[in-house]
Amino acid sequence: MPVKMRLSRKGRSKAPFYHIVVADARSPRDGKFIEKIGTYNPMTKPATIELDRDAAYDWLTKGAQPTDTVRAILRFKGVYYKKHLMRGLKKGALSQEQVDTLLNEWITSKDSKVQSRIEKNKADLEAFRKAVSGEAKKAKAPVADESTKEAADAFFHAGEEAAETTTASVVEETAPETAVEEVVEAPVVEEAPQATEAPAEVEAPAEVAPAEVETPAEVEAPVEEVAEAAAEETPAAEETTSEEGTEEA
Repeated sequence: MPVKMRLSRKGRSKAPFYHIVVADARSPRDGKFIEKIGTYNPMTKPATIELDRDAAYDWLTKGAQPTDTVRAILRFKGVYYKKHLMRGLKKGALSQEQVDTLLNEWITSKDSKVQSRIEKNKADLEAFRKAVSGEAKKAKAPVADESTKEAADAFFHAGEEAAETTTASVVEETAPETAVEEVVEAPVVEEAPQATEAPAEVEAPAEVAPAEVETPAEVEAPVEEVAEAAAEETPAAEETTSEEGTEEA
């Protein structure tokens, strides 16, 4: 009769739990089985698998055909690796001691990986619960040597001293400037109206003076013209008088 290695479902709704069984292929899924060789819980992370490797190897060598899921489980638990090593033992390539050591090393490394994944998932779950509950996360303190800490402290104190000196110097420099500005600005504000009124009094005669100076120049110009005209006319008069005298003579 055909024999199969398959899963038999157990557990409640939406929370499956499986038994790994060896059963007749003609029997129903959750019906009669020949032997139970392990369990499989897919609800955990990673999935929890318990398997009798020797029993699974015996049924595999007898010709039992595993389903796809059971085949993946057998590979994960090292049953197919044991089958590979036993084939080398039959051919004489390996001894029984070598087969046992190689198989134990493989199982140990696989179990360590699974355990590390379990611990990592636990840490992630705890961190998630803390984040949901609202607990504040602790900041990671930077690791530094003593020399680094001393240098940082010295740099910090030097910065404080420099800031104090700069503030003191700024206060000393700004105080005299403000006093001088107050002294200078006070008389300027008081004398400003007098300075603006003085030019107005001086500008009035400045406008009249040019007119008085220019008027004689304007008057002298016609006088000179009249004198020249008179000088030009006098010879003509003398000529007429001389002509009249000659005629009388």
